[in-house]
Amino acid sequence: MTATRTPLPEGRYGRSADERTDRVLKVTGAVLGAGMLALLGWFGYSYVSGQDVTGELIKFQVVSDDSVQAHLEVRKDAATPGLCTLRSLSESGAEVGWKDVRFDERRDRIDKVVTVRTTERATAVELLGCRPAPGA
Repeated sequence: MTATRTPLPEGRYGRSADERTDRVLKVTGAVLGAGMLALLGWFGYSYVSGQDVTGELIKFQVVSDDSVQAHLEVRKDAATPGLCTLRSLSESGAEVGWKDVRFDERRDRIDKVVTVRTTERATAVELLGCRPAPGA
């Protein structure tokens, strides 16, 4: 005579070990996901709110072998003077000129065309960044 084993009724004696493990993994994943989302939000907010002066290089034009003109748009608090750094590059990628441009105007948006002198013909201009001017 062979004994046949009948399966236990589903859920009658509590959760199985597999169900407990799945639940723990789901809760752990949700907690870690929420933590990462909060951290990402905090980094984004601190980056955006920490930018007192921002600038954008609208366009540039090579004027001659020893100068380029750059059109900048700067946004800042009207009471804060700003300082933006430009760099011009040659065809080989070498730096051939740079200039710090100060914005003392008491406006929150400034468009300005500036000339950067170069040591040889430039093929590109970069805006390295903008920041509050020292002594602000």
